[in-house]
Amino acid sequence: MLSFIIPLGIVFFLAFYKLDYYIMKPGSAYDVSQFVTVEDGDQDDKGTLNLMTVAMGTATPLTYVIAHFREFEEIMELKDVRQEEEDETEYSIRQLKLMSDSQFNALYVAFKKAGLPYTIEYNGVTVLNVLSKGAADGQLLPGDNIVEIDGQLIEKAEDLSNILNSKKEHDEVKLVINRNDELLDRTISLKKIPGDENHRVGIGISYSENKSIKTDPRVKVKAEDIGGPSAGLMFTLEILDQILDKDLTKGYNIAGTGEMNEDGTVGRIGGIEKKVVAANEDHIEIFFAPDDDITDAMLKVNPNVKSNYEAAVETAKKIGTNMEIVPVKTIDDALEYLEQLEPKEDVS
Repeated sequence: MLSFIIPLGIVFFLAFYKLDYYIMKPGSAYDVSQFVTVEDGDQDDKGTLNLMTVAMGTATPLTYVIAHFREFEEIMELKDVRQEEEDETEYSIRQLKLMSDSQFNALYVAFKKAGLPYTIEYNGVTVLNVLSKGAADGQLLPGDNIVEIDGQLIEKAEDLSNILNSKKEHDEVKLVINRNDELLDRTISLKKIPGDENHRVGIGISYSENKSIKTDPRVKVKAEDIGGPSAGLMFTLEILDQILDKDLTKGYNIAGTGEMNEDGTVGRIGGIEKKVVAANEDHIEIFFAPDDDITDAMLKVNPNVKSNYEAAVETAKKIGTNMEIVPVKTIDDALEYLEQLEPKEDVS
């Protein structure tokens, strides 16, 4: 019996024991139209616009060893994935918030570009991280939405910071928070922020502005299972594809990645090599890659750092794909490329 239990225990350890590492590897391409629906929008395109994902999971002894022998699997330390003092729950909440912000920017940029009406609503701030031994420790939770402080409604992030900047240590602030659609009162005595070199006083949280956008026509976005901001560019293109009376795809299977910023620029993302590999495996023909600028500060940290576009081209050559890699700095770059693209010949 013992001779059976010991090997079973070893197998269980190798397969399920969680290490303090993550494994990042190629994910899949997903047609963005399954996540985005514009009311009465155009959805009869011959081609597709696809967002790209990476697969990210906590390493086990088995997956850690396997990743060492696979070129496009990357072993990452916790500090390279999570922010300081961020646990797994807080990491997940931050990734979902980044995605919701990405959706906001995609809608904002698309409707502004199309000249269609929209209104923006500011709804307080979302708590991303609660610092251990900070003033809010045990009072607030990641995901809480702060809607009021000392009787004043919070709309933008600066409303909260302006009030806190006028306070001193041991002052009390009365907060109203929204937690799972329930309004709760919290009274917090301010402390010095743990780890702050300037010894500032505050409630000891990191937070992000919570805002929403209403558009005409209405747009429904369902992407709760996708974290991070990297689908922003493709969300923007899909929204434009549905609200404009044209087929942006020209019959091609198109994918891409990149954060969409409010000014229409496309931001750098992580894991682009894995996304190029996944796009090739999913028969993508055209791939948009952020053509980000490498700063002196980035080179100081990593002298070998490459732009997303450079890394994507290098990976494409390495795997021998015929997929075209297209550099984009802005949404206009992507639209101009699609505008001049010759329609794909119908080979059916």
